[in-house]
Amino acid sequence: MVRFSTVGAAVLLASSVSAQITKECGDGLGKCPSNKPCCSQYGQCGVGAYCLGGCDPSWSNSLQSCMPVPQCQSKKYTFTKSDDSPIVSNTKFLGDPSNADWVSDGQPLFANNVVYLTMAPDTVGTVLASTRYVWYGKISATMRTSKGQGVVSAFIMMSDVKDEIDYEWVGVDLQTSQTNYYWNGIPDYTHSGNISLAKDTNTYSDWHTYTIDWTPDSITWSVDGQVGRVQKRADTLNKTTGIYEFPQTPSRVQLSLWPGGLASNGKGTIDWAGGLINWDDDEIKKNGYFYAMVRDVAVECYNPPSNSGSGKVSYAYKDLDKVSSSVELSNDRTWLKSFLATGENKDKELPAQQSKATTIVSTDAAGKATTVVSTVAPTDSNIGTVPGLDGAGFDSGDLNNGGTNGGGDGGDGSGGSGTDPTNPTSTGWSQSDKAGGSSDASKILIVGGNLIAMMLIGVWMVAL
Repeated sequence: MVRFSTVGAAVLLASSVSAQITKECGDGLGKCPSNKPCCSQYGQCGVGAYCLGGCDPSWSNSLQSCMPVPQCQSKKYTFTKSDDSPIVSNTKFLGDPSNADWVSDGQPLFANNVVYLTMAPDTVGTVLASTRYVWYGKISATMRTSKGQGVVSAFIMMSDVKDEIDYEWVGVDLQTSQTNYYWNGIPDYTHSGNISLAKDTNTYSDWHTYTIDWTPDSITWSVDGQVGRVQKRADTLNKTTGIYEFPQTPSRVQLSLWPGGLASNGKGTIDWAGGLINWDDDEIKKNGYFYAMVRDVAVECYNPPSNSGSGKVSYAYKDLDKVSSSVELSNDRTWLKSFLATGENKDKELPAQQSKATTIVSTDAAGKATTVVSTVAPTDSNIGTVPGLDGAGFDSGDLNNGGTNGGGDGGDGSGGSGTDPTNPTSTGWSQSDKAGGSSDASKILIVGGNLIAMMLIGVWMVAL
């Protein structure tokens, strides 16, 4: 049974997990420069993955800087194991949805037939974003939230021009699902409404299915099939501009766990989140991290607007009015050739490896000279290729440090020990991308390879 109420809450946008990031583009900052033309969801300028999901055409260097995004596909995503609904780190994904269903930032972990969204100390949590977009549809997530003061779980729809439809849960109120919507990122907090669960159930201990039914005329929020709130498009008309301030552009599904109670956040956000986050909480002591669990996500695509064209591959912006008519159905591809490519230069490749040789001559006690030639790649860079959340866990799920027998210290979002069935370390890890791999040694090599690759990319970008 679900009881409903409507209460205004001063809620921060779910994307505020980016609190530790210095913004470079957006309102008051302007557009990105031509050498790093793409403005990410979190307001950073760069190339490569910055030009993929979340790339904001409004503040990118040109309308063509951001890549077209993959069209909706009706599908049920389950997380029984990593191959069921593949999750790839944003350090690896180049925009082809056939390679992954989800892209991650932070530390997602597979265990117990679910995916865990983790948040260890000194991180800002985990975000999963669907690689395909939805342009109207019915989207459901079966999940259990996290708990604790300052800890926020979220299930949202987010468009590249910041249309947003939200469910959010603060960890000190386990009987309330907060709902909200935004148009073009305008922070109007009068759009909120609460859905209250019955007293014999809660969002942390019990599985619930949360649904967003989004049509051109309305948004309906439901819990376990029971309607909790309806927002009509007709009621969103701005009489001054004549525009309906209603979410209407293609959006990604995003699931996240983030620290609303960081000391660096504003007082209003901290208060809303239930206070400063307690990194000595029992959840941290027991598992090494806070966590939310997602069992499955179901997407049913609705028809896009009838005047949007006939392309079958992607959605693309044709103007910056940021309304439904700004988007068209396209047959343009959605993937980049490399992390140095952009929407304006999709096929840009990585240049030949550049390195620096250093010769060191040493003499031992017997006077014998030894010459060592060391070849290294410089690592400095001023252009990013992969957007992310500063401190968001250890390399976005590429290394599950608990190994097949559990353990680890939890410092990177993957540790903890014990036999509690809610603790993933008791079941062993599954690597969260298609490459698979079972030994700790192979996982360490994979991460090492990623870090080296990113250092080399940094060298190449200096010359841009």
